[in-house]
Amino acid sequence: MAIRLDDVRVFASVADAGGFREASRGSGTSASRASGAVRRLESEVGVRLLHRTTRSVAPTEAGMLLLERLRPALAEIDAALDVVSGLRERPTGTIRLNVPTIAAQVVLPRLVPPFLESHPDVRIEVRAEDDLVDVLAAGCDAGIRYRETLEKDMVAVPIGAREQRYALGASPAYLERYGRPKHPRDLLDHACLRVRFASGALVPWEFERDGEVLEVEPTGPLAVNLGGATDLIITAATEGSGVLYLFEDRLRPHFVSGALKPLLRPWWLSFSGPYLYFPSRRHMPAAFRAFVDFVRSSRL
Repeated sequence: MAIRLDDVRVFASVADAGGFREASRGSGTSASRASGAVRRLESEVGVRLLHRTTRSVAPTEAGMLLLERLRPALAEIDAALDVVSGLRERPTGTIRLNVPTIAAQVVLPRLVPPFLESHPDVRIEVRAEDDLVDVLAAGCDAGIRYRETLEKDMVAVPIGAREQRYALGASPAYLERYGRPKHPRDLLDHACLRVRFASGALVPWEFERDGEVLEVEPTGPLAVNLGGATDLIITAATEGSGVLYLFEDRLRPHFVSGALKPLLRPWWLSFSGPYLYFPSRRHMPAAFRAFVDFVRSSRL
């Protein structure tokens, strides 16, 4: 049966009001449309639901049985719709994000704790992975990616620092033993620790200074996938295994502590920061809309 919920509601309102004209006054529709709705419903269920006379309208026995079951069901439907409608007005519910591991490590920690503190009824679930995924197919509300990997039909909102850099560093023990490189080409004579994208390709070691762009392909004793194994390669660098080229935000704490020393700083390559992306601005739940607004305000 292809029963319309609106027809069911009209039938209940006509039965309660005792007439089509009376029901139409409260619903804002016409008596003829109300009559047509009841006729469609009766056609679908195959029985008469209302006795009609020129003076009154009253439920049949089948109509009474239906009404007894309908009233609590309609009340539940209305309550459910009120809950969903409330999501539009009051920030509550769950936000699901799909982000690269670097964003989970250096971008979200600056945003998520203050956002949750100001929105205690909101939960955030983060899936950190470096494969490019369809965020909707993955059941997520939004993702974080860099400009070159954004889908063109997505809304993109800047999130985090708008300029980031790749940094180069090595431990004091390594530098004492092998010396400091003075030019990016010198890295070809050093033990270099490499990182791979999820695709398997090695992250290129690119440098830029005064308009000169240079890429080198060094070798070394260790290569790991970008993401979960990043901590391993940072530890290897701090223990003296080689020179490491990675996001500056990931290496900054180790520069501050002295576990790593920055190398060739004038050559560090800059690139634009990431974006929060999602499919549409329309019908955004209040929780996600609040998060987007929070991200925007954090950029001011």
